Amino acid sequence: MTKNDQLSYGIIVVAAGRGERAGSLQDGPKQYRLIGGRPVIVHTLDVFAAWPAQKTIIVVIHPDDETLFAEAARHLTDKNLTVSIVHGGATRQQSVLAGLKALESSGVTHVMIQDAVRPFVDHALLDRCASAFAEGHEAVLPGLAVADTLKRAASDGTVIETVARAGLFAAQTPQCFRFEAILAAHQRAADSARSDFTDDAALAEWAGMTVALVEGSVDNVKLTLKRDIAMADEKLSRDLMPDVRTGNGYDVHQLVPGDGVTLCGVFIPHDQALLGHSDADVPLHALTDALLATCGAGDIGDHFPPSDPQWKGAASHLFVEHAVKIVREHGGTIMNADISLIAEAPKIGPHRQAMRERLATMLGISLERCSVKATTNEKIGFVGRREGIAALATSTVVFRARGR
Repeated sequence: MTKNDQLSYGIIVVAAGRGERAGSLQDGPKQYRLIGGRPVIVHTLDVFAAWPAQKTIIVVIHPDDETLFAEAARHLTDKNLTVSIVHGGATRQQSVLAGLKALESSGVTHVMIQDAVRPFVDHALLDRCASAFAEGHEAVLPGLAVADTLKRAASDGTVIETVARAGLFAAQTPQCFRFEAILAAHQRAADSARSDFTDDAALAEWAGMTVALVEGSVDNVKLTLKRDIAMADEKLSRDLMPDVRTGNGYDVHQLVPGDGVTLCGVFIPHDQALLGHSDADVPLHALTDALLATCGAGDIGDHFPPSDPQWKGAASHLFVEHAVKIVREHGGTIMNADISLIAEAPKIGPHRQAMRERLATMLGISLERCSVKATTNEKIGFVGRREGIAALATSTVVFRARGR
């Protein structure tokens, strides 16, 4: 085990501000504005949620924003992500202290404090911060060397001097600290009635901590003004790659003497029946596999093993509906389903419309997006000898696209 493996991280996402510089309050706080179709804060949270380090996530929100945050959280990619929320204070400094106190009993060794409105932070930057901790630093600040020439101005707007930019860096977040040290520093500042620190690194410096610089990211911009949000939305909208996935499924069941078969949830009287642990609805079994394939969720046997007695005689629409739930939990929207039945008998044509209607209901999509076709096997093979019925299913699912 490396030293880095022994560290655990508290993530504090600061989202309690009002964002007056980002436009009218009628537009809502900037952390909840949409960029690329999702709230700014969701893009930020998704990055930290997907970071593989051990972590606990705290979001510090304004007391008036609980409904806004709950609505935003519906867009999170990881539906199993657990985040705790606490209410912030009148200043950013007070909000961070509230987040730190919420982490006191979590047992984390280190904390990363991130602005909610820096949605383009990336894992490479987080890894650089973590590596600095592994080297023994107690405070880490991502920064970019200042490239512009700097001028100091007088109150009348005239230039007093040119400031040498050598050794100057623009600070970014997440600003990262050994947990106990930054909690003590924040508490000391609060007890001293100091509330004038512009960031957590400045407070850490005041408390005597040595802050190490790591390379920031040019993409890790803070969305401050209304035009920043518009530009971020344009960037994501331009860069988004459509995430369209197609899944295929195949199934076959043996025909035995009986009084009918169930296909696509429709019972058809027939002189044979399909043999299976459940109701042996061949096309629905194939469709279940097709849906699961779009999000890498295994196959029907993984979720409904034939050895499990609870599925004996079960209606197969339950399997499809379970697969639909999994697809939606992964952020997928089902676009269509196409079923091909291969059977010598019974005739499918008279029942096709009813089958399509059942599919539309199970999948929650329109009838025009559901197709059922049938063909014989020209009396060749096991299908041709009426020993079984086979089905092929294809489904297309669109998942929420990501810009990175």
